[in-house]
Amino acid sequence: MLKGLTAVGRGVVYGGAAIGPGIGIGLVVGNAITAMARQPESAGMVRTTMFLGIAFTEALALFGFVLAFIISG
Repeated sequence: MLKGLTAVGRGVVYGGAAIGPGIGIGLVVGNAITAMARQPESAGMVRTTMFLGIAFTEALALFGFVLAFIISG
């Protein structure tokens, strides 16, 4: 029974950790598209900043993934 509850806990931890970055990446990309539409001449700088924001946001999901394995022992 303990193994089953550990698996459920791992799923809950990773599921919760994946919700935030999913929303964050959506906000980053949406705002970057809006910025590029308003000022097309700055699209290169906005795109670079967008990819940097995506990388930092995705790191949170990776931390949750690692935490799920740490919980399982």
